[in-house]
Amino acid sequence: MADQFDVVVIGAGPAGYIAAIRAAQLGFKVACVEKWRNPKGELALGGTCLNVGCIPSKALLASSESYDEAKHHLGDHGIEIKEVGLDIGKMLARKDGIVSKMTKGIEFLFRKNKITWLKGHGRFTGKQGEQYLLEISGEGEPQAVSAAKVIIATGSKARHLPGVAVDQTLIADNEGALSFETVPKRLGVIGAGVIGLELGSVWRRLGAEVTVLEALPGFLAACDESVSKEAWKLFTKQGLDIQLGVKIGAITPGKTGVKIAYDDAQGAAHTLQVDRLIVSIGRIPNTDNLNLEAIGLGIDARGFIEVDDHCATKAPGVYAIGDVVRGPMLAHKGEDEGVMVAEILAGQKPHIDYNCIPWVIYTSPEIAWVGATEQQLKASGREYRAGQFPFAANGRALGMNSPEGFVKVLADAKTDEVLGVHIVCSAASDLIAEAAVAMEFKASSEDIARICHPHPSLSEVMREAALAVDKRALNM
Repeated sequence: MADQFDVVVIGAGPAGYIAAIRAAQLGFKVACVEKWRNPKGELALGGTCLNVGCIPSKALLASSESYDEAKHHLGDHGIEIKEVGLDIGKMLARKDGIVSKMTKGIEFLFRKNKITWLKGHGRFTGKQGEQYLLEISGEGEPQAVSAAKVIIATGSKARHLPGVAVDQTLIADNEGALSFETVPKRLGVIGAGVIGLELGSVWRRLGAEVTVLEALPGFLAACDESVSKEAWKLFTKQGLDIQLGVKIGAITPGKTGVKIAYDDAQGAAHTLQVDRLIVSIGRIPNTDNLNLEAIGLGIDARGFIEVDDHCATKAPGVYAIGDVVRGPMLAHKGEDEGVMVAEILAGQKPHIDYNCIPWVIYTSPEIAWVGATEQQLKASGREYRAGQFPFAANGRALGMNSPEGFVKVLADAKTDEVLGVHIVCSAASDLIAEAAVAMEFKASSEDIARICHPHPSLSEVMREAALAVDKRALNM
């Protein structure tokens, strides 16, 4: 006899655990399936994001920034430190402690909301009347459960290069790159996307010579052109050696390092010898062994589950959210989809404006944006006005020794509605939230310009950029 629930969520990453909590808040009897094991072999909630993604990477980014600040920049403040040491073991332990605290926090939330954690791998076995049948296996005897509503939130995994074995030691993806026990003297990174830049930045600040190999001819092509140009200038000045338009050849691991053969953008052959290599060429959906065929579903050519605007699949009562469906692979996008689906199941009418989902790259300085880029507006033929203001003219940024970057506001030429905001700044991940709020409420650049911002603060630059749309910035 199968255990019966109102809602079963498959996957306990940000999309899945948030969906489970919201569904439980709304009165459903909820179970959530998760099989993740941490390096200690313990079952853990939180998925890739909390265990080997967003949370641990940001912990290491913060630690490496503090080290770099102490070693190279505190002297600007008149603070003299004669010798700066590095205890990489303690740094990694701090990161692991944060991860453990966060994952244990989700366990507490599951208990608080009376959510059943089904430990193991979940797969469909069929349908009986209105009930979907699932098998949970991998932890003792297989368990049969059923539910009228199922939310698939199985996340994504790192894409690997064909024929290149990732051992998480010499050749690593995002998981292994968070646990190097020593700082490599020479580090190679394949892929100049978000993860490659973030992890490359961590180890560069800790002392590695970092070379980033990117197949695309452009740098951060998804960003506004002014942002990608600024980021290129800042990252290369910091010491990242970024090679664009390369063609990767043979990758040969040895006893103590890795050799990468590649052709540069002009076709010239090169060999890069590194102590360790990070492969960061994107992510692919986790849709393996779900047995979707048992309920009449499948995946598209890229491995995604097809859904409508409200994350419903073609199987009535089955939804898919987060990295397994279309749209950006962002934790906060998955969380919002989880909330939306839970509320739909309760008869509510939620909606997500995907144009208002912010993007962030947690480098130093950070990069964040929401809405359209200038090149997208030009391509669509939409008339717009742009306002831009630098942090170099902001007293708070100067006091923090963080004058790099700017805020750029794009607004409709006729209605003044904010169409996009782009930020390069030490606190871009926080500042972008104001822009997202403005766009959700269809605000104009004048609306932002007329709101009183605290002085001195980094947020003043948002206001000045909005004023600059109308060519009336006050401090420039």
